[in-house]
Amino acid sequence: MKPGPSSERAVILAASERDAVKTAHLIKEAGYYANICGDLAELERQIASGAGLAIIADEVIRAADLAGLTHWLNEQPSWSDFPIVLISEKGGPERNPEAARLGRALGNVTFIERPFHPTTLVSLVAATVRGRRRQYQTRQILEDLTESEGLLQTALNAGHLGALELHLPDFELEASPTCKTYFGRRPGDPFTYQDLLDAVHPDDRARRSEIVEQTLRTGSDYQIEYRNIWPDGTEHWVDVRARAVRRPDGGIRSLVGVCSDISARKTAEIEREALLAQLAAERTALAELTATLEQRVEQRTADLMKEVAARERAQEQLRHAQKMEAIGQLTGGVAHDFNNLLMAVMGNLDLLRKRLPEDPRLRRLVDGALQGAERGASLTQRLLAFARQQDLRAVPVDLGALVRDMSNLLERSLGPRIMLRLDIPEGLPLACVDSNQLELAVLNLAINARDAMPDGGVIEIRLATWQAKNDPALQPGDYLKLSVIDSGTGMSPDVLKRAIEPFFSSKPVGKGTGLGLSMVHGLAVQLGGELELSSAVGKGTTAALVLPVATAVPEVDSPAPAAQTVKRSAVILLVDDDPLIAMSTMEMLEDLGHRVIGVNSGPQALEILRSDQEIDLMMTDHVMPGMTGIELAAVARKVRPQLLVLLATGYAELPDGTQVDLPRLAKPYHQDQLRDRLDQLLGQGTGQQAAAASADSLATPSTLSPSP
Repeated sequence: MKPGPSSERAVILAASERDAVKTAHLIKEAGYYANICGDLAELERQIASGAGLAIIADEVIRAADLAGLTHWLNEQPSWSDFPIVLISEKGGPERNPEAARLGRALGNVTFIERPFHPTTLVSLVAATVRGRRRQYQTRQILEDLTESEGLLQTALNAGHLGALELHLPDFELEASPTCKTYFGRRPGDPFTYQDLLDAVHPDDRARRSEIVEQTLRTGSDYQIEYRNIWPDGTEHWVDVRARAVRRPDGGIRSLVGVCSDISARKTAEIEREALLAQLAAERTALAELTATLEQRVEQRTADLMKEVAARERAQEQLRHAQKMEAIGQLTGGVAHDFNNLLMAVMGNLDLLRKRLPEDPRLRRLVDGALQGAERGASLTQRLLAFARQQDLRAVPVDLGALVRDMSNLLERSLGPRIMLRLDIPEGLPLACVDSNQLELAVLNLAINARDAMPDGGVIEIRLATWQAKNDPALQPGDYLKLSVIDSGTGMSPDVLKRAIEPFFSSKPVGKGTGLGLSMVHGLAVQLGGELELSSAVGKGTTAALVLPVATAVPEVDSPAPAAQTVKRSAVILLVDDDPLIAMSTMEMLEDLGHRVIGVNSGPQALEILRSDQEIDLMMTDHVMPGMTGIELAAVARKVRPQLLVLLATGYAELPDGTQVDLPRLAKPYHQDQLRDRLDQLLGQGTGQQAAAASADSLATPSTLSPSP
C-alpha cells in the first residue's frame, strides 16, 4: 500500500537486513502491507508520509537520537495515536528499564519479546491495523461533525433566532450573540439573568413573572411577547419561547429556547390599532354631523371594519404560515440530517470509547466529543419540535438475600459431587454493590472452588461484618466480607502470589485464560473494596470479597430488585437507508452479541421477511424513500404477525394522523439505551434459567482464574 493519509502499511526498522526481510515477509503473507527502512531517518520520513504502524528493534534506537520521531508523535492531531511495536530481547517495561524509557518516549508502544512465534507478530499487527483504521474513521467523523455544526448554526441564522438557556435553581443565563443583540447588547457584552429582568418594560414585568412561575410550577412550555428597554433608551419587542429540560429525578434542570425580535410586527399592529381607533372616531364625528345618515353610516362602517379586519387577519395568517413553513422545512431538514450524523457519531464514539487504551488524554478527547454530540442532539430535538417534525450501578443490596437466591443456581452449576453450605447471619447491613456483577463474581469463585476439588468436597459461603482500620487497600470504615471456602487441593505460595495477575493460570494450556480472579479483583476494587486470597497446599482456598457497607437506604416504596436475567443473542433485521447510521448501528448491535442482517429499504426487508430466514426482531428507521418505517411495520406484521418491531426515529413526533403502537427509540441514542430497549423486547424466560445458562459458559475452564 502506498503512503497516504489513510495508509495501513507497516514500516520496519530491524537490526539486520535479514530480520527486516523476514519480518516483512511474515506480514505480507498475512495479507498486510510492509515497507523496510534502512535507518531511523528513513523511518521518520515513511511515518510522516502515512503509515498504519511501525515495527522497530529496540537495539537500533537504544542509543539513537529520537528527537525527530518524538516531535512528530507529540504533534499528532487529536484523533491520532500512532502505534509502535517494539521488538525487545529483554522483555517489556516490567523487567527492562530501557524498555520503560522507550515506552514513555514513544507513547502508544506494544512490546514483543524475542524469540516469538510468527503467529504472535501477525496477530499483533492485525490488532494494531484495526486500531489505526478506527482512528482514521474517528478523523472522518470529527470532520463531518464540524461541518454539521456549521450547517446547524446556518439554520439558526437563517431563521433570525437567538438561543438562550436558563439554568436552575441559580437562574444562570446563557445567551447567544444573536439573543444579546435583541436586548441591545453587543455579542461580547456580559448578559446575566438580572440584566434581562432589568431590561423588561415595567408594564410587562408582572405578566412575564407570572408566566415564568407557571412554567416552573407545571413544566408547561414558556411562550411570551414583551417589551424590553435597550441601554440607549429605545423600546423593542421580543418573542421568547422555551421548554423545560428535566433532571433524571423529574425536577426541572433548565429552560432552553429561542427568541426573536418582533418589533416591526408589533409596530405594524399598533399602527393598525391606531388607524382603527381613528376610523371609529371619524365615524362618531360623522354620526354627530348627520343624524339622518346614522343607521347607514353605522352599517357601512361596520361592514368596512369587518372586511378590513378579515383581510388583515387573512394576510397576517398567510405571511405567518409561509414564514413558519419555510423556517420549519429548513430547520427540520437540517436538524434531521444532523440527527442522523449525531447518531453515527455517538454510536461510533460509544464503541470507540470501549476500545481505547487506558490513556487519560484520549479518553478526555472522546468524552469531549461525546459531550459535544449530546449537546448537538439536545439542540436538534428542540429544532425538530419547532419544525413539528460497563457501567457499574452500585446500589444498596441485601447480600444475604442475594446469596440465598443464588443457591439453586450454584448447586446446579457445581454438580452432585459438591456440597454447598451457607453461613449467613441475620441482621447484616446492606452492601453498596452492583448486584448483577456481584452474582457473576460469586459464581466465578464457586466454579474455581469446584475445579480445585476434582474428587468432590464442600464449598462454604460465609457472610460477616468487617471493620477496616489499618488496611492500606481500604478506607477506614464498615465492610461486609463474603467468603467462598473450599476443601480442595489449595495453592502453593508462588501460585497464590500471582493468582490475581491477568493471564496467569496454573491450569493446562487451553483450560483457562487466567482472567477470572483478576476480573473479580477489579470489580471489588471498583466498588471500593478488595479481594483477599488465602490458601495452603492440601488444605483448600478461601477467597473473600470485602465490600463497602451502603451509607444510603433504599426508598421504602421502591420495588424489590428483580433477579438478574441473561438475555439471549437475537437475529435482528436492521432497516436504514443511511449507510453511515446503518454501519454504526450494526456495529453496536453486533457488539451487544446479536447477529444482524442489514438492508437499506422497506422492499428489501420484505423480501427477507417473506423467506424462511429466522428473524427475532426488526429494527427500522421511519423516514425512508419509497416506504416509511410505519408502513413497513404494517406490512411486516401481515407477513409475520408475531414479529417484534422497534421503530428508531429522529423526529420528536410522527406525522399528523399517524396512529402506531410500535415501541420507539429516539435518535440519537447511546449503545446502553439501545441495549436496554432490546432487553425489554427480547427478554424471555425466568431469571434463574437464563442465569444458569450463563453460569455454564462462565464456569468453563477457559474463563476462570488459576486453581491448583
